[in-house]
Parts: sequence; structure tokens; C-alpha cells
Amino acid sequence: MTEPRSVRFDTWRELENQFSACIGAAQRTLDLFDPDFAPYPLGALDVDTLLRAFMARGGRLRLALHNPAHIERHYPRFRRLLRDYSHLCECRQTPAGLRHLTDSFCIGDGRNLVRRFHSDHARGTASFGEVAETELPQHRFDAIWLESRATLQPTISGL
Repeated sequence: MTEPRSVRFDTWRELENQFSACIGAAQRTLDLFDPDFAPYPLGALDVDTLLRAFMARGGRLRLALHNPAHIERHYPRFRRLLRDYSHLCECRQTPAGLRHLTDSFCIGDGRNLVRRFHSDHARGTASFGEVAETELPQHRFDAIWLESRATLQPTISGL
């Protein structure tokens, strides 16, 4: 078992590295929240490879966001992943009453966390193997998830 560790980051590149590390470490679940996922490299080949490996192991992805337009326009590779693994992925859009939320986080297996304090900035923290650090963001994600509705359907008809 590896030692728990935390790291602070301040750049978009460091955010991408920590995000990839969180995906790579996840075995069962990935819960992601961001207003639009524009700063996350969901369309990058290396992230697609990590996500496909995660889902090939039976991992489940839940993604919550305010606005899916950026993903729809700029991440065709991620849209294919949603189609290919529709049985393991679900994306939901927040209602208008939650659009004031501006933080951003990725939770892997309830023990790994990459969190930005505000979605306009790269500054944040990453914690690996620290369950206590993920408890509050996990509760927040679950509450956001319950209030949100399905979006980014795998096909035009949503089937």
C-alpha cells in the first residue's frame, strides 16, 4: 500500500498531470464536477487511453457539469468514449439553481481527489490515498448529482 500524499498545484499543466494521475489510480469509480470541463483534457489521446483502460476494468464514470457545449464542440474523442461505454458512463447537467457553483473536482474511488478552488483558475490541490480529504467533495458531488438531469446522450435519440 502506498503512503497518502498531497500536492498543491498552480498551473494548467500541473492540473492536467494530477487529473491524469487520479484517472490512472482509479479502479472502481470516477466522479467529476466542473462548470464546463474546458480546462480538462478530456479530448486528449492519453486521457482517452486512461479512461478506456479504467472502463475496461469495469470502472464507472459520473460527470456533472453546468454546460455541455464545450464537450459537444471540442471533445469528439470523449463523445465516442461515452458511446462505446454508455453502460458505464453517465453525464448530468445541473439545474439553474446550482449554476453558481464554481469549484471543480475529480474524485477517484472515494480516496483520491483533484480539486480546484475556483473553475477560473488552475490553483488547487491533489490528494491521493486520503479518504478524509474526499468526504466533503463526495457529499457535494452526490447532492449535485441528485439535482441534475441527463445530458450528453450517446446518440441523438438518447438510446
